[in-house]
Formats: sequence, C-alpha cells, structure tokens
Amino acid sequence: MSLPATKPVYDRVALIGLGLIASSMFWAIQRAGLAGEVTGYARSETTRDTARRIGLCDRICDSAAEAVEGADLVVLCVPVGAMGQVAAEIAPALKPGATLSDVGSVKRHVIETVSPHVPEGVHFVPSHPLAGTEHSGPESGFAELFQNRWCLLVPVEDTEPSAVMRLRRFWEGMGANVDEMEADHHDLVLAVTSHTPHLIAYTMVGVADDLRRVTDSEVIKYSAAGFRDFTRIAASDPTMWRDIFLTNKTATLEILGRFTEELFALQRAIRTGDGQHLFDYFTRTRAIRRGIIEAGQDTSAPDFGRGAKGKA
Repeated sequence: MSLPATKPVYDRVALIGLGLIASSMFWAIQRAGLAGEVTGYARSETTRDTARRIGLCDRICDSAAEAVEGADLVVLCVPVGAMGQVAAEIAPALKPGATLSDVGSVKRHVIETVSPHVPEGVHFVPSHPLAGTEHSGPESGFAELFQNRWCLLVPVEDTEPSAVMRLRRFWEGMGANVDEMEADHHDLVLAVTSHTPHLIAYTMVGVADDLRRVTDSEVIKYSAAGFRDFTRIAASDPTMWRDIFLTNKTATLEILGRFTEELFALQRAIRTGDGQHLFDYFTRTRAIRRGIIEAGQDTSAPDFGRGAKGKA
C-alpha cells in the first residue's frame, strides 16, 4: 500500500467519465493524498447521482467544462471512441499549464483525435493503466486496483519533461509501476496482451452459445475452469471493447493472423497425432504463464486472486 503523499502532486484533478478506472483513481488519490480536490463528471445523470450518493469525488459537476475548470490534471476516462469529442468540448475551459491525460487502451487513435483540440500551453500526456476487472460503473472501483500494476505513459512529441515526471509521480503514488512507450508499439503490445485475448474470449463464448447440441443449462452447469475464465473476460463493457477493436484495427488484425497460424498448427498436430509438438508447445507457453506470476502480475491461487474487493 502506498504511503500518504507529503503534499498533493496536483492541487485539483478532474476525472471525466466515472467508471471502474476513474472511481478506482479517486479512492487511490484519496488514500495517498495526491490531490487537494478531485472533481468528476459523467454524461449520465444516473451515474452522477450514484457518484454523489457513494461519495465519489469531492465534487460532482453537471458539465465536463465545469469539472475541468481550474484543474491542474484532467484525465479522460471515457471510451476511446469518445475521446476526441470530449476533448473538443472541454478545450476552451482547460487551464493554461494544465496536463491533459487519458486512460484509453489504444494510444495512436487517442493521440490523433485528441491532439487537434489541445490548446497551446496545455501538456498532453496520454497514459494507460494496465489494470481492470470485468466490472464497470462508479460503484466498481477500489483503491488497490493499480497496486503493483503497470501504467504506460505515451508522451507526444515535444512534451514538457516536467509534466511527464509529475504524472509519473502521480501514478506511482497510486501504487503503479510506470514506464514510457511509443504509441504504435504500445498498440501492438496491447493487441497481444489484452485486445486479442478478449476477442478470442468473446468468440469462444459465442461458439458455446451457437452449439445447439449443448444446452444453455449444460454450458453453465458444467463450466470448467477454462470456460469459466473465458466468460469472466467476456463480461467486460461492450462499448469499450467495440471502440478498442475499431480504433486498434491494424495491430489487432496482425496478431489475429499470427494466432490463426498457431491455431492451424495445433489443429494439424491433433489431427496427425503429433504428441511431441503439443507437449513442446504447451511446455513453452506454460513457462510464459509462470513468468507472469513471478513478475507479480497475477497469482497461482485457484481463483486467480480475483475475490471480492472493497474500497480502502
């Protein structure tokens, strides 16, 4: 757990969009004393009412422009497909010298759609915390979400180094490990580690639904660990994942092509009874899984460490 900051990294932070990531950010900011005040805004009045009811943010505003007024850090926590529109909406209200960031899972598209709206004198530092659950909404957040997880910063050209360092301290204060990465490389890496696995999970659940020889009750009743985990990852927010695949098209299609080649090779090994190929392949991939555990990015516990978590 991060120790409370000796003084806030930012006097005022504005969170635009109040789902899992933004709500977790607020609880982590509050825990570590990283901001003097946190304002929040969500397009849905119901979401804003929920945020007020649970004490999410110090002040919930009824417009994005109101939320960002006077903020030293503004974080766009909306689906990547909406980033450009939101940036255009808040641009006139951004404070000179403020930092504008985001938490989107795709970086090239965000940079291309947001950059044209960033006023001169405002620092644009895209970011992406590699943390999440299958849950969404303002009540799904918890302060520990970013603990020992990676947050990738993707500074645009000519970004002020001091703005990047300040944002790094902010994410580190929430418990994250921080690294910097170029936008196109980020999108390729995430196509491997997140985007394609989600697409495969959605596909596998869809295949099970299409197999009418297996009834719905049997699919649910006899779900072994593999299918159970596929259904977990496939429970993620549909709007978010629609936007991710449409905005990271090139990298996702490249990795899907590689996946298809690997899948065909495994099909051939099964068809021809090539047990050695299967054994060698599974041994190599098992070692990768062990590496993830050894790096502290998951646990070998049967429930994969995904028990119920509450706010700190």
